[in-house]
Amino acid sequence: MKPSRLLSMLSGIALIFASALSAAAPAAAPVAVTPSAAPARAAGADRADAFRVTLLGTGTPVPSPTRAGYSTLVEAGGQKLVFDFGRNVSVRLWELRIPLGSIDAHFLTHFHSDHLVGLPDLWLTGWLRPPYGRRDRPMALYGPAGTRALAEGLRQAFATDIAIRHKDEGSALTGITIDAHDVAPGVVYEKDGVRVTAFENDHGDNIRPSYGYRIDYRGRSVVLSGDTRFSPAVVAQARNADVLVHCVTLIPDALLASNPAYRAIYDHLSSPEDAARVFQAAAPRLAVFSHIGLNGDATVGQIVERVRKTYAGELLVGEDLTRVEISLDGRAGSSGGIAVWQEKP
Repeated sequence: MKPSRLLSMLSGIALIFASALSAAAPAAAPVAVTPSAAPARAAGADRADAFRVTLLGTGTPVPSPTRAGYSTLVEAGGQKLVFDFGRNVSVRLWELRIPLGSIDAHFLTHFHSDHLVGLPDLWLTGWLRPPYGRRDRPMALYGPAGTRALAEGLRQAFATDIAIRHKDEGSALTGITIDAHDVAPGVVYEKDGVRVTAFENDHGDNIRPSYGYRIDYRGRSVVLSGDTRFSPAVVAQARNADVLVHCVTLIPDALLASNPAYRAIYDHLSSPEDAARVFQAAAPRLAVFSHIGLNGDATVGQIVERVRKTYAGELLVGEDLTRVEISLDGRAGSSGGIAVWQEKP
């Protein structure tokens, strides 16, 4: 990332948070936002007790050089969990020098291609022997009904490549096995104090099942809305959460009028006003936008302006490799800091 772009991004984070802090209700839990703390935080990036969210990809199906396809990394208690697998997820992980084979568990929200096209790359490249791969155990994959069939289809599609590499490079077949699970709403993963709960959101009548996920660790919580229009289920899961990562899309009126095909997008995803309703009702300590649909000449500033008409809480519009860390100091339910920084590969 160019230094000028990094500086601009950090300034934007600071301005958004400054606006929120001045308008927030006095009773709200304080958030210690430190957008300039990247070097110190990066130095301690592998602490086993960390609870951290990294936006690997904040984009949509748009082939963008700056916003990779949607994907989120959550690190908790020394575990690395990846949610959704948009375009370039493997690139973003390795920009952080995280070996693809080191991910403990993988979670899918739904079967739209922009959440899936990076999965074959993450799976196959993570099996290779160089430092960027090195998966020596089955790849744990959790998702809605159909996830096991997806895994079997991938195995069939890449059978020739797998056979060649196994014979030619000696890569053990254990690392290319997908341990796939079709899961229903409820707790789908629990290990060493980290709990992941799947819940149904509302991505439209024809896109079911579609999940969001809540991650709990040591009394703190992160909620990923998944792709959804306004959803009471997201509100319920995210009420008083530490961090809520939510989708948003903005389509200018002129574009919507000239190209009715865009109406389907608004029928399946949250407008800034929809997201603001969720934030207002759920009252997370920090609301974060990812899966950001900037259609036509729509801008991030316009999204923020429209949200601010009804929501005055802490708000962050994410970029690829934005990182958010929740302090684990103090007892469960007590106030703690949230640090935000932009990673520079």
